[in-house]
Amino acid sequence: MRSRLLPLLIILMAGVLLALGFPLAVSVAAARQQAVVVDRIDDAARVAALAQFVTEGRDSTAERRSVLEAELTRYHEVYGIKAGVFYRDNDAMARAPENWSVPRAGEGRKSFQQALLGRRSDNPRQVWPWQDGRLIVDSPVVRDGDVVAVVVTDSPTGRMRSRILEDWVYIAVGEAAAMLVAVGAAIRLTGWVLRPVRVLDAATHDIATGRMKSRVAAAGGPPELRRLVGAFNEMADNVEDVLEQQRAFVADASHQLRNPLAALLLRIELLALELPEGNEEIASVRTEGKRLAQVLDDLLDLALAEHTAADLRLTDIGEVAAERVAAWRVVAEEKGVRLTEHRAAVTAWADPIALSSALDAVIDNALKFTPPGEEVTVAVARDGAASTIVIDDGGPGLTDDEIDRIGDRFWRSNRHQNIKGSGLGLSITRALLTAGGGSITYGHSEPHGLRVVLSVPRSSPTG
Repeated sequence: MRSRLLPLLIILMAGVLLALGFPLAVSVAAARQQAVVVDRIDDAARVAALAQFVTEGRDSTAERRSVLEAELTRYHEVYGIKAGVFYRDNDAMARAPENWSVPRAGEGRKSFQQALLGRRSDNPRQVWPWQDGRLIVDSPVVRDGDVVAVVVTDSPTGRMRSRILEDWVYIAVGEAAAMLVAVGAAIRLTGWVLRPVRVLDAATHDIATGRMKSRVAAAGGPPELRRLVGAFNEMADNVEDVLEQQRAFVADASHQLRNPLAALLLRIELLALELPEGNEEIASVRTEGKRLAQVLDDLLDLALAEHTAADLRLTDIGEVAAERVAAWRVVAEEKGVRLTEHRAAVTAWADPIALSSALDAVIDNALKFTPPGEEVTVAVARDGAASTIVIDDGGPGLTDDEIDRIGDRFWRSNRHQNIKGSGLGLSITRALLTAGGGSITYGHSEPHGLRVVLSVPRSSPTG
């Protein structure tokens, strides 16, 4: 969840910073240019004041014109800004440099024409750092209420563009620093918010896999999640109580039924002595009685498996598998089934007794459904963080829908109802493995048959 929430927060924060940064950058650039424009307007106004002292028309005294020309020349030499005073017909009253003239087209021409109408050029087009543009600012020279000439200034923008770029670098650095702070805050925030969720998810997985003692410590996180943690712990307590009552009921009921059933089977045997040998009804009753006794024994085993804590220790899985294969080989030979073993030196944390019981149930099931002449294989291997025992049989196998139901209590395939069994063996196996942090999965074996995989962790669940 954090990998999905954190990028979303970072994208939102980046969008907010960019939404603030772009207008700020544009505003800074506009402010820099406006400062230059204001300076040029002041300069143009000062030159216009000097030009007013030049006598009317073009018959001004040479002395005053030379003063104006000297001022413009010094202005150009010091600041590198072209400046001139031009009459309405574009002739120059004074200018610097000497060969400079009024722009004939573009923004400069438009600004000149506006000045002839008595309006100053106070809002030139914005010049950006990547443009090699110039700023042209015009100011009218008014005498007796009429515009007799126009002061034109043509400024280079290199220095202004450099300052704008420098300001933008500062803004970018500030945005980057703010982004780093925001990312750090987002990491802390998501960790604080999602920590209870992660713990809750782990506890939920533990309970789903049979570790009913798992609980969540209500520490950290928003108040809503702390209340959720409390509700989860309360629910887990109730579920554990219900399951404990169910296990106690099953164990007590099975135990209480065994004595009457044993007495009933004894009376059936006594009754069989009074009837002709080979009586089919007595044989059927005896078979059903023994089947019911097996079901009660399996129910007791299941209740014990779900209730007893696993005695985990570092176990040689290959040795346990070899021992159980050797024990079942006699049964396999009697059925005409080849029982083979692929041993490997593999260790894992498991309860040896529980693992042996689980292997017995799976091998018994495999031999039960494998016809004579076929093979059952038991292979031990490593699989990442787990050690596995893979049992492949040569039976008819199951469909995908039937594989999904394997392990359900009392479930048996409709095709195998006539085969001896209670339908609880694999449920007991799953309970035994789950108590130690292991698992059991099912699949198809090639070319036919069922594959059962027992997995136990290679590292200590408590370490």
